[in-house]
Amino acid sequence: MKKRALIVDDNGNNLRMEKDLLEVAGFEVFLARDASSGIAMAKKEKPDVIVMDVRLPDMRGSEAARILREDKDTSDIPIVFVTASVMAEGKEEIKNITNSGFIGKPINTRNFAKEINRFIK
Repeated sequence: MKKRALIVDDNGNNLRMEKDLLEVAGFEVFLARDASSGIAMAKKEKPDVIVMDVRLPDMRGSEAARILREDKDTSDIPIVFVTASVMAEGKEEIKNITNSGFIGKPINTRNFAKEINRFIK
């Protein structure tokens, strides 16, 4: 059975690149361009992992993660934040979110899928 990933990013180039990298690695991929759509998609599709940007147009990725953690259907889905916010305050924002991780941008296209796979139980 294919692993399922949800990518939440408002940048179309990032969305396409991450989608392509995960599909080549055998993932079934779902896409959302804002946090609200991502939350709805996560509840509907229940992916194995969520790849989320921190800066989204409608709310912070960290806030979306907190909403997902409060819902019993999405509380256990690993969330991997992919962001250019590698400064201390960016990491501070997401460090207390359970079952989550961090990949800095620009991503390493050679091992991106392998990195995402590490978060799936």
